[in-house]
Amino acid sequence: MQKLVDGIHEFQDSYFTSHKLLFERLAQGQQPLALFITCSDSRIDPSLLTQTQPGELFIMRNAGNIVPPYGAVLGGEAATIEFAVSVLKVQDIIVCGHSHCGAMNGLLHPEAVDELPAVRAWLTHAEATSRIMKENYKHITEEAPRLTATVEENVLVQLENLRTHPSVAAKLARGELKLHGWVYKFETGQVFAYDAEKGQYLPVEETVARSSSVSAELPSI
Repeated sequence: MQKLVDGIHEFQDSYFTSHKLLFERLAQGQQPLALFITCSDSRIDPSLLTQTQPGELFIMRNAGNIVPPYGAVLGGEAATIEFAVSVLKVQDIIVCGHSHCGAMNGLLHPEAVDELPAVRAWLTHAEATSRIMKENYKHITEEAPRLTATVEENVLVQLENLRTHPSVAAKLARGELKLHGWVYKFETGQVFAYDAEKGQYLPVEETVARSSSVSAELPSI
């Protein structure tokens, strides 16, 4: 605990002082660039990963970066998504999974969460991920590659769950919102983004560069 208190003092004495104008501006409101949905895992820091400042990311975190389908749980996740899209009017939503995810390991090994009823119930919102792994990935038997595949598939499942939220569906239909699936490999610092056209995860910088190139080639209206 003392480390946290010492950190607050350091923040107030150094970072806050040198960024006082930023915090004064933030007191007037927020206009985040994106809604960033990721895992509660302590090894992930969205702002550090994206090198963003306070006010630039609206962050939602939970075990397994799960998005319950609309109506399944009208709780914090649904409220956060609705507020980000309808009030803050973010133009991008990112669902970011990560390597060595404990929640996804629990999905692969239900016995590991037998004594954790709340976790077990929460993971039912990723049941589609579990079914995909059981039926479509029987050929992957090694533990590490199987967990990686689970993490990747879960991101795609949660993107589909996002589409069930009315605020998201409406903005997507008007072309005012984009959804992105990322996987962060924290031991190497790499971030991979799902490329729907190629049907695979590619280094995020490649997908952004290719998307910009395609947009530049489109005729203006």
